[in-house]
Amino acid sequence: MSAPTSERTFVKVSAPRFEHIDDTLGMGARTPRLSWKTEAPEGWTQHGWQLECERADGTVIASGTNADQVLVAWPFEPLSSREQVRVRVRVRGEDQRWSPWSDQTTAEAGLLDAADWVAAPVGAAWPETPDTDRRPALVRRTFRLDRPVSRARLYVTAHGLYEAEINGARIGDHEFSPGWTKYDERLVYWTFDVTDELVEGENTLGAWLGDGWYRGRLGFNGGYRDLYGTDQALIAQLEVTHDDGSVTVIATDESWSAAPSPVLVSGLYDGEKHDTREEQPGWSRPGAGDDGWSPVRVGHRDPTTLVAPALPPVRCTEELAPVTVTRIDDTTHLLDFGQNLVGRLRVRVQGPAGHVVALRHAEVLEHGELGIRPLRLADAQDLITLDGGEPRFWEPKFTFHGFRYATVTGLDEIGEGDVVARVIHSDMRRTGWLETSNPDLNRLHENVRWGMRGNFLSIPTDCPQRDERLGWTGDVQVFAPTASFLYDSAGFLENWLTDVALEQLPDGTIPWFVPVIPGGPTWNPIRTGAVWGDVSVLTPWTLHERFGDLDVLRRQYDSGRKWVERMITQSGPSRLWRDGHQLGDWLDPAAPPHDPADARTDRYLVASAYFAFSTRRLADTARLLGLAADADRYARIAEEARDAFRAEYVRPDGTLTSDAQTAYALAIRFGLLSVTEEAVAGRRLAALVREAGNRIATGFAGTPVISDALSQTGHVDTAYDLILETECPSWLYTVRMGGTTIWERWDSMLPDGSINPGEMTSFNHFALGSVADWMHRVIGGLSPAAPGYRRIEWAPQPGGDLEHARVAFESPYGLIEGSWERVAEGIRYSLSVPTGVEGTIRVPGLDEQYVVSGGRFEAFVSSSDAAAA
Repeated sequence: MSAPTSERTFVKVSAPRFEHIDDTLGMGARTPRLSWKTEAPEGWTQHGWQLECERADGTVIASGTNADQVLVAWPFEPLSSREQVRVRVRVRGEDQRWSPWSDQTTAEAGLLDAADWVAAPVGAAWPETPDTDRRPALVRRTFRLDRPVSRARLYVTAHGLYEAEINGARIGDHEFSPGWTKYDERLVYWTFDVTDELVEGENTLGAWLGDGWYRGRLGFNGGYRDLYGTDQALIAQLEVTHDDGSVTVIATDESWSAAPSPVLVSGLYDGEKHDTREEQPGWSRPGAGDDGWSPVRVGHRDPTTLVAPALPPVRCTEELAPVTVTRIDDTTHLLDFGQNLVGRLRVRVQGPAGHVVALRHAEVLEHGELGIRPLRLADAQDLITLDGGEPRFWEPKFTFHGFRYATVTGLDEIGEGDVVARVIHSDMRRTGWLETSNPDLNRLHENVRWGMRGNFLSIPTDCPQRDERLGWTGDVQVFAPTASFLYDSAGFLENWLTDVALEQLPDGTIPWFVPVIPGGPTWNPIRTGAVWGDVSVLTPWTLHERFGDLDVLRRQYDSGRKWVERMITQSGPSRLWRDGHQLGDWLDPAAPPHDPADARTDRYLVASAYFAFSTRRLADTARLLGLAADADRYARIAEEARDAFRAEYVRPDGTLTSDAQTAYALAIRFGLLSVTEEAVAGRRLAALVREAGNRIATGFAGTPVISDALSQTGHVDTAYDLILETECPSWLYTVRMGGTTIWERWDSMLPDGSINPGEMTSFNHFALGSVADWMHRVIGGLSPAAPGYRRIEWAPQPGGDLEHARVAFESPYGLIEGSWERVAEGIRYSLSVPTGVEGTIRVPGLDEQYVVSGGRFEAFVSSSDAAAA
């Protein structure tokens, strides 16, 4: 019996989402793009939409007659500073019947014009010695509100880091604000609703300050301080709207005061030292004493450089209790949290005045002790000096560590709940899952996810345990496809790409890491290098492909074009890139510990392959943007580079001059070979894997492409053999050795349990986790066939000893779920897609199938049919 008409036509629409952000208070876009999700019967498709915008001066409705529902252009008049709007949406199908209106989303613009800002940077005025560890300051101002408060907004940022308080209460839950950007050109401010924190009468607004990236120690070999300035300072503007419509503005200026903080030293690498005896209870409340407080120094900040956030804030997203606590001596305990993470400890402390509790951190144990050599010159130690008072919980404010293990020295006992590890990272929404029947493979996938969490902290960093933590461009380039599946990382990566373009040299060279800091003789002066510089072309393309964002291609196009022009200049008429500071297949497992660039694959083969591929991708980008002349030119140059690559690196028998896994994988995956050559290359690549005992022989350049190259050339069984290998070097070797994040080196921990002697040895580095993208697309079977997953291809390829697998992805349109399971005499397949998504299905043993918008697919394929296919 057919369903009633009302049930068949039921359509439900989500409240609109603004841009790539979930917190719509203080937005920086005057014309924010809008997205929504729809639930409707199978086969229903959107044929039109209406958006209703409620503003102070009335309500406006705009209409569209298309199926667009992701990042739809703002159809109303631009927003003005501080303006609040409420937006809802409804849609119609082919029958022209409108759905019910969605719920409203309330959004509020931030300060969009430089003239809106009256706040100036304020900080300590006492004498300080540059290029040293200086004691941070507290700053505050007490003020009176003589009328009831209707609405209050705090717009706040800092030179350094801040944690704001009003009347003794912390404002928000952000960590490490304002984050790290190219501070001279972009400083992010955040907006907080502080209506409930204010009272009629006396109020106090204050903030803790920290050095952070602004003036703290950064970089190698001891690093550098004061890279952006010496003026640790708060920039805050409190705007209070009263019940009569009048506005009171309290901004940082000469009326503020400063006092030494009980935080004596705060560094990202070395940790924090806190003296409880120096605390001033109630310092951010009205009526607090003035002892030790003095006038602030007022600085200057160009308000045109203050920008609203396009990425989520850094937060504590999880707390882990130790899985074991082992007494080392009378006052020292070793804690194992069971998971390598990024964050810090919160500890219950008690002791006599002057007693010190010390927290030390490390990623691994070596011979039963903290393995601190990989820290290099990072002390990674937090110290609290006690005042003899009652037991209390304490955690540092302005530092983070990469660790699984920690020692706590200075406490007689550690009981349940006395210590927790607080996991801290940019608070992106999780979107992707993969589960299989193999526990080791599932742990590998979790290792990739944990590595991303720890290293996506304001910027995409590396090695969060040591004196580095930089935004390496090549590392992100190879990992971005994986990141874009696991988490909604669009806003996070687009924010960072803005700084990539700003840091790009006039000749088009992309720095090795962004933001740029002095890098010593190895990395300075900045020179061109393949894989790393290609982030300017390839990562915007990934974001367009995975999130349906065409604007990121438009915004980053000039940066990508300059990079490609730089490669064209360096390759010259030969169209072969044979110079520059090439890192090649960085950290090939055959490279000696002292020379990570000494790989089996010719570094100039890697550079020439990337030159051809990135130039082709830039041509594709230009075509999408309607730049026909550019598209034709770059397509021609890409073809010339491909021909030059074949002439230089492909032998007459189809093998390559570098007879190595990475060489074949790049040539296959980048489309640089003829059909016949690709088949030869695929066979040789599979043979190399078998000859190596299914052990991996690739570094940063080859790892993202080797599994796809095998699958693409009909060797998916070999790809499974590769990923399921457990001997060193392999992905599952790290799992079997107890790794809970991805390592920087395949053998960061040697089989005997000792740490690799190489200086570059981290146990939390996401680059080699880029294989997870292959896992999602081949084991799970899910690939985007149109930007934003508007159309998908589902083509799982069961293999190895896996009995089942399930993939799930919260796309911009809704949840996509696919699974396969081996059952008696065959395999059962299942797929469901949300409204707005259509799909092509390719499984062994079946003709090509299709799934309609909001549809489901179920099938059983017998073993005989699959074998025949």
